[in-house]
Amino acid sequence: MAKERYRWTRELTGYHWFVFLVASAAWFFDCLDQRLFSLARPDALAALMSSGGDAQTIGKVVTALFLIGWGVGGLMFGPLGDRYGRSRMLTISVLIYSACTGLTFFSQSYVDFALFRFLTGLGVGGVFGLAVALIAETLPDSARAGALGMLQILSTIGNIAAAVFKMLFDHLQETHVIAAASGWRWMFLVGALPAFLVVLTMRYLREPEPWLRLKAEGLLPKGGIWGPYQSLVADHTWRKNLIVGSLIASTGVIGLWAIGEYTTDLQKFVFKQHYTDLGLSPADVTAAVDNARTWAYVLNMLGAGVGMWLFTKIAIGLGRKPAFAFGFTAAMIITIMVYWKMSSPWDAYWMMPLMGAAQLSVFAGFAIYLPELFPSRLRSTGTSFCYNLGRFAAAGGSFFSATLATQVFGAYGSPLKERYSAMAMCSICWIDVAELAFERVARNFGHRARQLDSRRAAANDHDR
Repeated sequence: MAKERYRWTRELTGYHWFVFLVASAAWFFDCLDQRLFSLARPDALAALMSSGGDAQTIGKVVTALFLIGWGVGGLMFGPLGDRYGRSRMLTISVLIYSACTGLTFFSQSYVDFALFRFLTGLGVGGVFGLAVALIAETLPDSARAGALGMLQILSTIGNIAAAVFKMLFDHLQETHVIAAASGWRWMFLVGALPAFLVVLTMRYLREPEPWLRLKAEGLLPKGGIWGPYQSLVADHTWRKNLIVGSLIASTGVIGLWAIGEYTTDLQKFVFKQHYTDLGLSPADVTAAVDNARTWAYVLNMLGAGVGMWLFTKIAIGLGRKPAFAFGFTAAMIITIMVYWKMSSPWDAYWMMPLMGAAQLSVFAGFAIYLPELFPSRLRSTGTSFCYNLGRFAAAGGSFFSATLATQVFGAYGSPLKERYSAMAMCSICWIDVAELAFERVARNFGHRARQLDSRRAAANDHDR
């Protein structure tokens, strides 16, 4: 790990930079797509459900379907990347999510809106594992942790860009350049831009040398999608790493998508009450709420960038697992505080950066740690499985959160039911804290057991 402390950019060639930038751009647009959905979802469902219905509950269902598609795409494209190449499958993933995001522009009901989001999820799910494997196997070992941490840090720019587009289209609506209540459609049309990335850059992207060597030696996994999974499960070490990586990644994904994702809904209630109490007109209240939510989101993403930078430093300096333990503990405490105490836009302006730093810090760890758990021939499969299995858990978490809010805490009404259900969901972070502690105890126990065996063997040799 000492070698990692050197500046990670010093050994990079021009082609190394090209690979890093292309993979980062694919992930940038992936994150842009995710956040366009988060910011456009309330307005989209309000427009598509004009005849009535609980838009907030349907929003959680649509989010769950998006996450399911995301998970299926990750589990599918991961082994395809090991079997047929990281570059080729990354190209296909980007084309799928850009095309389906653009098609969301044409949605006429929440049903086809949900369908397009599911299909978008298929492409979105494939990008992370493929991009991470591409960087991990192309760049020098000394640059791997820094580059993969920076990949996640740069993703926050995609998230912030989504907020900029939201503000742009809100302004265009207010000035009647585009039709009222149509801004969300134009936001999804922006999501079709990554197709140009494929046309301009992917033709120059080569497969990494480790993958090409495995292909030449006939050592690539066989059996299409299922072959790589069979190889992972058959080996004790990779099977154990698959379980550890899945638990760590699933907790972070649930925390972000089944808990943190819905702070924007809480903000809508809290901010509306705040500005109404100030005596603003209904139109001014709506404009002030939208503006405050956008700025809270931007600050949240700026905090996320700082949190991922700090996580990368801690992971390089102290180790991956101490960084995860610190990140998950901070995420649990800060998220509970935000849902418990946020009562005005001014609260959100200092709370949301802290929550972004804590919740998203561990995502830098996923990029750094997960590819280290698996050999080159199974890296894309293992990384994608761990990272995307959490999508199914987060989808279940979204359904469970909706159930908590309606069936368990529903009598409290909004926004208390949203506060209480989210605070209860934060207990998921204890899974990873307990797992890391248990693994440390098990490792220490195993070390002491090996020492005892050595002493006994030495005593037996002495007796003989």
